[in-house]
Amino acid sequence: MTDFMPTPNEIADKVVIVTGAASGIGRAIAELFHARGAKVIAEDINPEVNTLKRPGLMPFVADITVDGSAEKAVALAVEHFGRLDVLVNNAGRIIYKPLVELTREEWSWQMETNVTGAFLHSREAAKEMMKKKSGAIVNIASYASYFAFPGIAAYTASKGALAQLTRTQALEAIEHGIRVNAIGVGDVVTNLLNHFMEDGPGFLSEHGKSAPIGRAAAPEEIAEIVAFLASERASFIVGSVVMADGGMSIPVGG
Repeated sequence: MTDFMPTPNEIADKVVIVTGAASGIGRAIAELFHARGAKVIAEDINPEVNTLKRPGLMPFVADITVDGSAEKAVALAVEHFGRLDVLVNNAGRIIYKPLVELTREEWSWQMETNVTGAFLHSREAAKEMMKKKSGAIVNIASYASYFAFPGIAAYTASKGALAQLTRTQALEAIEHGIRVNAIGVGDVVTNLLNHFMEDGPGFLSEHGKSAPIGRAAAPEEIAEIVAFLASERASFIVGSVVMADGGMSIPVGG
């Protein structure tokens, strides 16, 4: 059992890799960890991630689905900061298209980022964490891991796979002192939808009003949950998908 740690210091001095860190939830996670004293490798395919550069926060431009990117990210953490304590698999994409209209290439594009990229990074991070018998991996899943939504079949399938990957790896990793968990996020005001609609953040903000809480989340709210799951304060949470969806996943009786 670990001692209780005050919230501001729960992730101080940890070494963290955050994927999809150029914007949205990933950027909020990278900035929160850094602000609380962690050392961060901020990885993204978008060169905009370079704007995060500062002492203790190192951008890394890479495609998480390409062989070698995960190994390089882990190597950067070890080379510059001495070890790896936390991996946050945040990078994700979404395709809005009926199943019968999806091409094989679009399906693969969705799965490669949301599942394969997380697999590759989890595998390499776990290898490094096993050396010191400690670590935490946090996957950014979705309430779409469990609930069906028309028009996003590839996305829901990928997030369902990520939730199951979380559980299975958690069972394999815990004997090595590594905790693996996920967060089932609901609507969060980000630019995730911008590639197929004019105002993605506006749509998510409006759609979030359908949640029992009556609004969408800010990226910083999800970052706070990541910080908790990555800390020793969450030492007894293993293989869970923590729902942060404003109540959307609550079963409602008739």
